[in-house]
Order: sequence, then C-alpha cells, then structure tokens
Amino acid sequence: MKVKWILLFIIVILLAPINAFAEKLSPIDKLDEISDEALLMVKYERYDDAKKLLDYFSNQFASLTGNERSFTMDQLRIVTNSHDEALEATVSQNMKYEERLNKLTKFRLVMDAVATTRQPLWIGMEDKILSTFHQAEDAAKNGNKDAFNTCLNSFLNLYNVIYPSMKIDVPIENIQKVDARINFIDQYRSQMVGNAENIKELDRLEVDLKKLFNDMDEDQADPSLWWVIISTGSIIIMTLSYVGWRKYKGDKEMKKNRSRDLKD
Repeated sequence: MKVKWILLFIIVILLAPINAFAEKLSPIDKLDEISDEALLMVKYERYDDAKKLLDYFSNQFASLTGNERSFTMDQLRIVTNSHDEALEATVSQNMKYEERLNKLTKFRLVMDAVATTRQPLWIGMEDKILSTFHQAEDAAKNGNKDAFNTCLNSFLNLYNVIYPSMKIDVPIENIQKVDARINFIDQYRSQMVGNAENIKELDRLEVDLKKLFNDMDEDQADPSLWWVIISTGSIIIMTLSYVGWRKYKGDKEMKKNRSRDLKD
C-alpha cells in the first residue's frame, strides 16, 4: 500500500509543472482561444456574439502588437486580413452561412498557425481537400465537364480556407509551386476535360499537394514532452524494480526463517 502512495506522489510531482504550464496561457494563446470561440458562435449562427468576440480580439491584438514584437510582418498582415474577413462575415446581411463559416474557419486556422509551431490544425483538412480534388480529377478523366467545374470550385474554396495559415508554416517556394499548378488548371479548366496532356497536370498537382501535407504531417512531438515521458517512465520502472527486489528479498528471508523453524 505504501508503494502505491509513493508511485502516486512521484507522478503528481512530475506532472504538476505540465499542468501549471497548461493553465498559464500566453497572450497569443488567449487570442487563439478567442478565435475559436468566435468560430463556435458563427457555427450556432450567433453573429452578434461572434462580432463582439472579434472586436475584443482586435483590442487585445492591438495592445499586444503595440507593447511587444510578438508577430512577424507577414503574420501581422495575414492575421489582420483574415480578421477583417471574419468580421465582415458577422455583419454582412447577404452572405451565406457556408461562406461565413469558411471565413471564420480561415481566421481560426490562421491564429492556430501563429500560436503553435507543431501540428497546426490546417493539416487536419488534408483528407477533405484531397477527396474533393480526387472528385474533380475523376470527373475530368471521365469527360464530365459540369461535375469537374463543380468539384474544382469546391476544391478551390477549401484550398482558400487553409491558404493563409499555410503561408505561415510552409516555405514560400513550396506554396508558389502549388499555386502555379492551381492557377494553370483554373485558367484552362475548359480545356482540362478529355485532354490527356492537361489531365497530367492534375496528377502533378495531386503529387505536390500530398507532399505539402506530408512535409508538415511528421512526428513533431515536443522534445521537452518526450523528456518528461521518458523521465517519468524511467522513475516508475526504477521504483517498480526496487519494489520487486524488496519483495524478492522479503520472500527469501521468509523462506530462511521457515527453514530455521522446521530445523528447530
């Protein structure tokens, strides 16, 4: 029983700094939370509440950027532009729900990309984006112009949602390569269907898209977290080994005592 309490004490002591760190949010993390709450309000069509959150974000953002250099110039521009679009989505009288949601999602992904350096949320849209692109690709290969245009538009809308946050995390030369292919396909969309040579450009874009996501979707666990896990595991293993050794010694001593009692 005593050993169990020792193990519990060790785990609590080791995990306490992690919990304390998690509870203490940085100013940028707080802005990230506000963007998440604003997106949630738009999901529930509570546009007035979303606007209030975005106005509050604007004040906090201005205060943060005025006091310290927490953002690069590119980040400042991307955050400001996505925030303006999100704000427009909450006050527009004619904007459709899907478009409002896309603009708030874009803003949310941007703030997450700024706030975190590992596993950004935008890479979680890989399956949805590639699935939509595959539908456009299949339609082009099957000679279905209407389906191709519809699916290509859906793909472009989704790509536009992750584009600003992607620019924060991905080297510009990688983005420019994908952009060039997308612009070519969009510009010559009327010639894509049924054209074997142009369809090859769709295949090349698929390869570039997959590479873009795969380069980001690597195991990027925080080294400090791994250190805590390894340290915790090592201590627990040492403790259990010590407990096992004590038990072994105790059993061995008990057998000796029994042997003596029998002899006596």
